Amino acid sequence: MTMKPLRLFLALFCLLVAIWLVLPTLVIIPMSFNQNKSLAFPPSGFSWQWYENFLTNPDWSSSFINSLRIATIVALIATLIGTLAALGLSRMKHAGGGILRALLITPMVVPGVVLAVGIYSVYLTYKLVGTDLGFVIAHTMLAIPFVLIAVSASLEMFDVRLEKAAASLGANRFTTFRTITLPLIAPGILSGLLFAFVTSFDEIIVALFITNPYLKTLPVQIFTSITRDADPTVAAVGTIVFLATTLLIAAGLLLGARSKRS
Repeated sequence: MTMKPLRLFLALFCLLVAIWLVLPTLVIIPMSFNQNKSLAFPPSGFSWQWYENFLTNPDWSSSFINSLRIATIVALIATLIGTLAALGLSRMKHAGGGILRALLITPMVVPGVVLAVGIYSVYLTYKLVGTDLGFVIAHTMLAIPFVLIAVSASLEMFDVRLEKAAASLGANRFTTFRTITLPLIAPGILSGLLFAFVTSFDEIIVALFITNPYLKTLPVQIFTSITRDADPTVAAVGTIVFLATTLLIAAGLLLGARSKRS
């Protein structure tokens, strides 16, 4: 097999894998316009009523606002903590750095149900179940590993000689970090921010344990709707979230690519 047919085969194979991965997600788009109160595919008829229900039903609108508010706070806090942790670990050359890194990414490894039961037990003691603070703390713990990994990847390609050169020219540590380090690792920080936001916005297992009837996130509301009546509002919400997440990630990738070129 010559090089050109091999490249064509690999390109076709990648395209098929991409379609296989994306197709189940795209199925929800036509389902969201179903005229009947059913999640059957293919849908029958065409209607905007489920999008209208999402916008007008207080259960859906309030849960969406709750998720958006909590995810924004979590993204900011997790990005700050994860970035500082990545910077500290990058300067630790002994074995302790590896142990600390393993501990910090533990929430990615521990099964979600085990983590949720532990968090719920602690929250019962400190009365954090069903509170904004409880959601922020739990989701921040889950989001920090993603920020740590993203920023650490940027730091792996960072040339520390640039910091030494700035210091030799009289720049203090803060000026060096602001003018040299931060701009160069900004794509990793931005990626971590996006991952942290999506992690909090989509989290369901822990949220099911620490929610209450007065504070529900969007994934909890989706789960409740599926188990109760399963109307196509779920598909409408999924379509909106899918499109918004795609645009958000695409914007982040474009900003990251632009910053690398500059």
